Amino acid sequence: MRLPFRVNYFDHVFNFFTSFGYFKTRREHDDAIRTIANGLKPTGIFVIDYLNVHYSEDHLVYNEEKKLNGTSYKIHRWHDETHFYKKIIISDPLLHHPVDYTEKVSKFSFGDLNDMLSYHGLQVQEVFGDYHLGNYDVRAKPRLIIIAKKTAKS
Repeated sequence: MRLPFRVNYFDHVFNFFTSFGYFKTRREHDDAIRTIANGLKPTGIFVIDYLNVHYSEDHLVYNEEKKLNGTSYKIHRWHDETHFYKKIIISDPLLHHPVDYTEKVSKFSFGDLNDMLSYHGLQVQEVFGDYHLGNYDVRAKPRLIIIAKKTAKS
């Protein structure tokens, strides 16, 4: 995703369900956006579905436990100034010891993403706040769905 692939090739590029934001550095995120922009044909469309940082901070479920067919999943969530974290601890009678996995995703606001997109020649056309394509609201909607168009000069 961060390496050049095809140039001026795709009519559309989609990035769904917060599958962006997991790189270690801002440069790596910028590299991914650059690759996406370069891969789009002139006037191509990029759709990114990202979490709404402010809503997520206000509605974070810090701890929960789920059980499914004898397997226990303990989920711990927290955040700091720059990231959201989720640790999942899996316990199952067939496992010798619990297995855990921790992920972190960057806190990119609409302004952050807009800056990254525009720097790489992508202009925001529309912004939505949920999967019903409702208006984006920084505190009341869970998603940040951006539709951006490659500028013809890019």
